[in-house]
Amino acid sequence: MANIFAFVETRGTDIRKVGLEAVTAARMLADGSGGGEVHALLLGPPGIAAKAPQAAQHGADVVIVVEHAGLANYNAEVAASTTADRIKSGGYRAAIFSTTAQGRDVAPRVAARLGVSIVTDVLSFEVEGDAIVVRHPVNIGKVIATLAISATPAVLAMRPNVISPAENPKAGKVENAQPSVDPGATRVKVTETRVGGAGKLDLAEAPVVIAGGRGLKAAENFKLVEDLADAFGNAAVGATRAVTDDGWRPHSDQIGQTGRLVSPELYIAVGISGAVQHLAGMRTSKTIVAVNKDKDAPIFKIADYGIVGDVFEIVPALTAAIREAKKGH
Repeated sequence: MANIFAFVETRGTDIRKVGLEAVTAARMLADGSGGGEVHALLLGPPGIAAKAPQAAQHGADVVIVVEHAGLANYNAEVAASTTADRIKSGGYRAAIFSTTAQGRDVAPRVAARLGVSIVTDVLSFEVEGDAIVVRHPVNIGKVIATLAISATPAVLAMRPNVISPAENPKAGKVENAQPSVDPGATRVKVTETRVGGAGKLDLAEAPVVIAGGRGLKAAENFKLVEDLADAFGNAAVGATRAVTDDGWRPHSDQIGQTGRLVSPELYIAVGISGAVQHLAGMRTSKTIVAVNKDKDAPIFKIADYGIVGDVFEIVPALTAAIREAKKGH
């Protein structure tokens, strides 16, 4: 039976949704490998230990808690060295991370320290004999590659939202540990973390994403997208690179190859033609709806539902219809 490691992303003294997705994925992999244990690592400031039961509720047999006043902000050197040391000493079959800004930073560092390869943006996995078989997009998302990983440990970073956090209560035995390096002695220090759109859903975690492109013609017209997102109540607003480069939206809203990777239940593309770089960041969405006046726009090739027409007429009508539908619930 193989034990699996999960890196649980935190923000302050809270576990992020992607952190619970990592624990859930690790639980699935452990059960598929013969029922090994899941060991979840929580790194954070004093108070993070209180969230250990949350990790246990989602399948962690052991929760390794590293509390330190110097970890109020993410510290790459501490995270990488502490994680790598634990994986080495634990002899895990695999280590699960998230393909987020933090995961993209720490997971490759860990893989380098362990001397193993890494697969990021993983969409699914299964155990076949002694190998872990994973699927992930390549060639700007045009191809889904299938890889069989036989080396140990397999370092995998999951795309957010491809696995829903699932409760699977385990013992959650807490092990208190110290950081491998002193946070105060690291070469790079994060002095501040700014969270964009305070109070709003994170793009990577939102079940519904409404994204706007150049078809909206001006920054002020993004209010159409924001109104539609507000009508849903559980939606985040995204944008194309062209829009963020023009300053219509902050770069934190950018979805695509050089932006955020999203995989929501519903993705509505408003005035987006569908450049391959944008498609790379959202084509794994469960349901894709495209609104564009150009019937030949590439976005329609991957859309589940396409609406050909003027976004300035269609989006307000959609918004009104969503609000009306929600009145009855």
